[in-house]
Formats: sequence, structure tokens, C-alpha cells
Amino acid sequence: MAPRPFVRNLTFQSNNLGKEVTLMLAWSPNLDGLYQDVFPIVWKVTKFGKDGPYRATATYTAQLAFSRAQVDAGKVIGAATSVNININQKTMLTEANEVYHFSPPESGPAGILQAQNHTGSIQEIAVGFVNKGDFMPTPVLYFSDVGDGSRVTAKYTPVLRAYITADYEETAILRGQVDTPAIWTQDLTGLAQNTTWNLARDPNTGRYSLTHA
Repeated sequence: MAPRPFVRNLTFQSNNLGKEVTLMLAWSPNLDGLYQDVFPIVWKVTKFGKDGPYRATATYTAQLAFSRAQVDAGKVIGAATSVNININQKTMLTEANEVYHFSPPESGPAGILQAQNHTGSIQEIAVGFVNKGDFMPTPVLYFSDVGDGSRVTAKYTPVLRAYITADYEETAILRGQVDTPAIWTQDLTGLAQNTTWNLARDPNTGRYSLTHA
């Protein structure tokens, strides 16, 4: 039996920030081929006002899934089909009568997730996570132009970064590094189930920070 997936509830808050800003949360994988054939995806984009209190929440559940991604204008707009999968498992994507289907996961290479494309054509595949009550996963990583007979492999650790930038939208595919430095980086496996983070701006330097409340 697979272990019960852990949940991380994140709260981001500010009070009298001094300037209206946009906080972007994006995944930061350490994978071979990053920005070549595998790309991280923007998770959350939230505006925080100049005056008064603001709050935003985000929930991550460590139930991973592969999906056949639907992409439009540089964003993952949905999943045609998906399958829940755990580390050390593999699945196969096939097509019959224009219906796509992932096979039930079975034992695979140690320490990774793997999906094989056996549809007869090039596919777009994403790795994501499934929160309680959701039918389809929230995308985390996007694999482009996966050829027939090819496989995608992910050794996934949920490292999340926060940026102050309004240049990206939720579910946008990051084709290269974000053009502003991250103000916060966390491996979610090392956090408690519920954490709160204070967003602040130094009025002297104009720099932003996220600190544990």
C-alpha cells in the first residue's frame, strides 16, 4: 500500500506593504534537460495591496499524477486525461478511437516516475499533483514533444520558489529562468502541514522578503 500523501497548507500575508505587488509561486525542479525538453509551470499569482492586510492561501498534496496536457498560448489549460502515480511506478499512454488512456501504474525504476508514449504520435505530457476533491491534477512540470515510443522520467521533489513579478500568469510554462531573483525557496517536504509566511518590503532598499510568521 502506498503511503498516505502529505498535505502542505501555505498562507502568505502582508500588512501595510507600502507598495502594490504581485507574488508569483513557481516550481523549481532540479532535472536534466531543464528548459530544453522539460519546463516548470507557474502555480500561483496573487496581488497584495499597498495598504492594510492581505492574505493568500495555497495547498499542495503529495499525490502525483501524469496527464496528457492541453496547451494554449504558452499555458497548460487543462488535461485530456490523467492517472495518479507514485514514486517507483510507471504508466503507458495509449490511444484508440481518438480516446487517450494511461495504463494503471505498475512497478517501475526506483526513485522516479515514468510515463511511456505509445499513442503513435507526438504528445505533450505533464506531471502534477492532485488535491483532495479534484479530478484532474494541478500541473507542475511540462514535457514537450514526447515522441511515440519515448518516455518521460521525473525525479520529483516539491521545491517551491516565490518571486515578486507581474510578468507571468498561472499555469504558464516557464521556458527559461525567471527574470527576477527568488525571494524565498522552500522544499515542501521539510515544512509542517500548516505554515504562515509574512511578506514584507524594506522601505530603505525596496527589497522584499518572506519570513515564517
